[in-house]
Amino acid sequence: MKQENVKANNWEIFSPYFKQFEVPAKTILLKEGKVSKTMYFIEKGCLRTWVNNDGKEITTQFFFENDSVSSIESFRANQPSLYSIESLEPCILQTISQKDFKTVVENTPGIKAVFEEHLLKRLLQGQKLFYSYLKNTPQQRYKELIENYPHIVQRVPQHYIASYLGITSVSLSRIRNRK
Repeated sequence: MKQENVKANNWEIFSPYFKQFEVPAKTILLKEGKVSKTMYFIEKGCLRTWVNNDGKEITTQFFFENDSVSSIESFRANQPSLYSIESLEPCILQTISQKDFKTVVENTPGIKAVFEEHLLKRLLQGQKLFYSYLKNTPQQRYKELIENYPHIVQRVPQHYIASYLGITSVSLSRIRNRK
């Protein structure tokens, strides 16, 4: 199978292995420190990843329709997850187990290259965010967020956005009111 066919048909490749799973908002799908046994493909809804820092939740990423989500390091290496995965909205998810995922990867030519590309994209997004924390003010980070990901501001509660930006909800309210 050609790589471009794999890209166009990612869902179809996994569909024989998918199990549909519906969850309400505020459902923890993976708890930090547990080994990830499932990968999620979002059909409808929003998930976030977050870490616990001395009892304070710090949001690290948001995921929406057609995104895949797992603690990939944990999922692939059977190591404890560095973060939790939680639903922010009621979600319809397609899930695949580690075993089934491995079967697809081993038996589908070209899929490894697609996942390498996906992982590289995620790495670059993480690096951009990291450097934004180092170089930009909270106001600049918020401006980048609304320019690059306006759907986040429309769908995600303000306190999660503030956590993601590394500021308090009060600071985010001030930044939003300056606009």
